[in-house]
Amino acid sequence: MSATARPVESALDEVLDDLAEQLTDVRRLGVAFSGGVDSSLLLALAARVLGPSQVVALLGVSPSLAASERTDAHAVAGSIGVRVVEVATYEGDRPEYQANGPDRCFFCKDELFARIDEEVLAAEGLDAVAYGENADDALRPDRPGSLAATSHAVLRPLATLGLAKDDVRRLARALGLSVADKPAAPCLASRIPHHEPVTPEKLAQIDRAETAVRALGFTDLRVRHHGDVARLELVAEDLPRAVTEPLRGLVLSAVRSAGFRFVTLDLGGIQSGAFTLPLVTR
Repeated sequence: MSATARPVESALDEVLDDLAEQLTDVRRLGVAFSGGVDSSLLLALAARVLGPSQVVALLGVSPSLAASERTDAHAVAGSIGVRVVEVATYEGDRPEYQANGPDRCFFCKDELFARIDEEVLAAEGLDAVAYGENADDALRPDRPGSLAATSHAVLRPLATLGLAKDDVRRLARALGLSVADKPAAPCLASRIPHHEPVTPEKLAQIDRAETAVRALGFTDLRVRHHGDVARLELVAEDLPRAVTEPLRGLVLSAVRSAGFRFVTLDLGGIQSGAFTLPLVTR
């Protein structure tokens, strides 16, 4: 039975019991942490099962991580009571990552998990590393990062427990996590069309544009990078106000200030996997 179908208190108790069973042989756990709802729930559950001092939040830091996401991740981990270890990653130096094929996420996750293996496991005395794949993610064909997790023997407790995205959000609310309803925030490289090179300059440009638009009150958005053209994706209910003065002019100025010449608004709204799904499902 899905966790969603049971009273939340009962579901939470069962999830904690099942997670404790999964982690029977684990004394200290590292959680690959982004500050999103999935990894935050995993971090909070692990802290309850093992104790906050026995769990470490491992935050990968590179130009593909938005500055605001880095700050927010520290705040969420702090609220859970778990220490953050930043792991510098260099996926941008990998030619396969720069080439930006549909498998780009594999090389990004492989870089993160390899750095953890080489630099963090022994230093922190970790018995295992886990990441926040949920049961819905496990069914998607556009998640090549899961192959990297498998190759590095990284645990995926949420998926193993059968927790779908709705379950994750419901349990996060029960635990009082501030990110329970946070929109998905994929890495900045996901805004660049496949086979167009990923560069630090493009990533910084996207980050500046999204930060500026977010400051205008739009909470869920993507700025897709098409050379001189920025294609802005917003949730459907935000589309009317984005084209109504004075916000229209402010949005235009905000995105142009990041270095784009043209600004378009995509009537399709937010489109998860917009670049990858068409290529991996043919």
